[in-house]
Amino acid sequence: MLLEYLQKNYNVNEPIFLADIDLPVSDTNLRQMFKVLCDSGRIVRYDAGIYYMQGASRLKGGSVLSASEVARYKYILRNNQITGYYSGYTFANQLGLTTQVPFTIEIVSNQASARCREINVRNQKIILRKPRTEITKDNCNILQLLDLLKDLEKYADGDKEQAAKRISAYVKGLGVRRKEVDQYIGLYPDRIYKNIYKTRLYDAFA
Repeated sequence: MLLEYLQKNYNVNEPIFLADIDLPVSDTNLRQMFKVLCDSGRIVRYDAGIYYMQGASRLKGGSVLSASEVARYKYILRNNQITGYYSGYTFANQLGLTTQVPFTIEIVSNQASARCREINVRNQKIILRKPRTEITKDNCNILQLLDLLKDLEKYADGDKEQAAKRISAYVKGLGVRRKEVDQYIGLYPDRIYKNIYKTRLYDAFA
């Protein structure tokens, strides 16, 4: 029953969180069912309460999940629902605003229980922050952008004009509308207005 459920609801090499399993069995029996599948080699235990169905790989022992992938599924894309986004130097690096490759992954997530805390997933450091408002698929890009703009001078370590062009291109690519930004900008410190002005982003909003 469990294996059929997992094969129907999860892809190969996709993290499976024990807490997310919706089957009419007790927690004790569910853990035992997972143990049986692990012992038979049908699934692999990644960490406490985290499993996956292993895919084929040229490497001996099959493919292995990365800590960053587990973090993404746990805090950003949970049960096919967007619940978070990358922030700080992690997001700045993704946009090409900094040449620094951060060892620590920064994430803002609805799953965060504290304003800011550092956790470890298989020795991968993660800074996890609570959002200023609940993150949804409709507002995640707006909140992610505003978080970046709030501390832009901190994250953009290169040419400021080039940084402004990169952010503007990103905003235009998303089709961000000014009224969407105005809906959430009041949640942030006043300095964010200065950074929007300096990067001329109002011209990029749809």
